[in-house]
Amino acid sequence: MITVKVKPNEDVNKVADEIEDRLRRDRGQKAGEEDFRVQTSEQLAQTFTTIFSIVQAVFIGIAAISLVVGGIGIMNTMYTAVLERTREIGIMKAVGAKNSDILTLFLVESGILGLVGGAIGVLIGVLLGVGASFIAGQALGTGLLKAYFPWYLIVGALIFSFVVGCASGVLPALQASKLKPVDALRYE
Repeated sequence: MITVKVKPNEDVNKVADEIEDRLRRDRGQKAGEEDFRVQTSEQLAQTFTTIFSIVQAVFIGIAAISLVVGGIGIMNTMYTAVLERTREIGIMKAVGAKNSDILTLFLVESGILGLVGGAIGVLIGVLLGVGASFIAGQALGTGLLKAYFPWYLIVGALIFSFVVGCASGVLPALQASKLKPVDALRYE
């Protein structure tokens, strides 16, 4: 490997072409049959950006799948809660609770389930980020790679998880709010 530093105000691509031509001449090789490669810092950065974009797309896909699975889990939990508390719903309706009260109760409960899951996810993410920056710092011998967790990112993630929880609980909450008091009281 040969590393070349270009003088200020020099065209990096022109210098790279000249190096490639000289190496080709010195080795007696034709264009396109080289056994070496000349790469500029811009090309290296572009390669890094491409790889980073692919990794980012994979992580986004994994996160999307996790959101769907988590949402289905919350929905399943809320359907179970509606079934287990059918008599309580009947009692609440019998003493004057409106459909909107029952709906709100179950939506908030599902939102809290999402919020708890989001808080656990944020905690794991922060621990993984700190651990990765520590390992990278030890491996590279530099403190350039630091994990950064701004407060608005954490708050945004928690709000998002609450909203996902609420959205996942809409159907069970609607089912609970539409129960008839007489049927709910008779349910066992």
